[in-house]
Order: sequence, then structure tokens, then C-alpha cells
Amino acid sequence: MNGSRTLATAARVLRQLRHDPRTIALMLLVPVLMITLLRYVFDGSPQVFDNIGASLLGIFPLITMFLVTSIATLRERTSGTLERLLAMPLGKADLIAGYALAFGLIAIVQSVVATAVALWALGLDVIGSPWLLLLVALLDALLGTALGLFVSAFAASEFQAVQFMPAVIFPQLLLCGLFTPRDKMHPALETISDFLPMSYAVDGMNEVLRHTDVTGDFIRDVLIVAACALLVLVLGAATLRRRTA
Repeated sequence: MNGSRTLATAARVLRQLRHDPRTIALMLLVPVLMITLLRYVFDGSPQVFDNIGASLLGIFPLITMFLVTSIATLRERTSGTLERLLAMPLGKADLIAGYALAFGLIAIVQSVVATAVALWALGLDVIGSPWLLLLVALLDALLGTALGLFVSAFAASEFQAVQFMPAVIFPQLLLCGLFTPRDKMHPALETISDFLPMSYAVDGMNEVLRHTDVTGDFIRDVLIVAACALLVLVLGAATLRRRTA
């Protein structure tokens, strides 16, 4: 992997995003709007918002980055841009790393905005450090970016990219422990949830919600989410195709 080529790819993606205000608004504002909506849905039960708000602070950016990244990458391939780029001295790893870097920078901004609004505008009450909450939110957004890059290799159209969401995101959403503790699920479902990265994202958020200090479980959860994002990026580079069949 060549560093200069990776940076050049990231710069090109960021220039394209600069001319697409709707995509930027989707990435930056939708998580904030969804968390705000949730806050006032539970206006009469602020404790409920405190219990699930931290978890959703990680889930919403993951879903948003998954959608935007998968569609944007697929558009590059269907338009022929990807084929032209890979005809140049640009490796698959350079391309994937460049996309990950560009969308990762957007993910940082997204996570900072969403976390700041949840904590200081909506009154989300957490016992742990806000910086730890931000760290998990950022890793979740990066995981969504990696998943989006990966599934884009298997879609033939933007509509198909969206169709991957029920297969990739919804099972994790149902089994991550958001609706009920994972240890109270059917044993088979609990076992499946142990292999899903979103489960550890939610667990990490809950650790910050309940503990003042960094716990061993929090470190484990963060490392697993980061490792999953890295693994999916590697798989994305390995499965990247020049064109859509």
C-alpha cells in the first residue's frame, strides 16, 4: 500500500463530497435528528432515554455510514471511475484505505456532533467520561464505513446496496442487546450475538453509561469493534472488483 496514493484517493473523495451537500447533511444531521426525536419520544421518561440513548448514539452513525459508503462506492464502480482508477498504478488496498480515510474523517465530525448534542443539548446522563462515549461512537461509525465498503462489492445497483441493509444491519440491531439484555435471549440467539460487532458496540456504550472508570470489559469491547472494522476493510480490499457484473 502506497501512502501518497491513499491520501490522493481520500482527497478526491472529499472533494466529491464537498459538492454533494445532501450526502453531507445525511451523514451529519440524520443521527442528530434521530437522537433528538428519541429524546422527545421519551420526554415523560427521561430515565428511558438515558438507558438507550447511549447505545443509539453508536448505532445511528453506524447505519448512516453503512448506507452512504456502500452507495458512494458502488456509484464509483457503475460509473466506470473505479475501472479507470485501477487501470492506473493504484492498488485495491490503496483505494479501500483512501475511501476509509475520507469517510473516517467524516465519521469523526459526525460522532463529535452527535455526541455533543446528546450530552449537552439533550441532557443524556452518563457516569463515565464523554470522551469514552465519543471513542465508541467513532469506532461504530468506522465499522459502518467498513461494512459499507465491503457489501458494495456484491451489489449491482444502488438499490441492491440498500437491500443489503436488512441482511447486514437489522439482525445485529435486533440481537445487540438494545431491546433486551443478550443474556436473557434464547441461548442460540445469544451465541449468534456474540459474533456480531454491534453487540460489543452497545456493550461498550453501556460500560460508559454505568462506570466512572475504564473497565476491562470496555477495553475488550473497543478492541473487538476496532478489530472487526479492520478485518472487514481487509475483506473489502480482497473482494473489490473493477466493474459491476
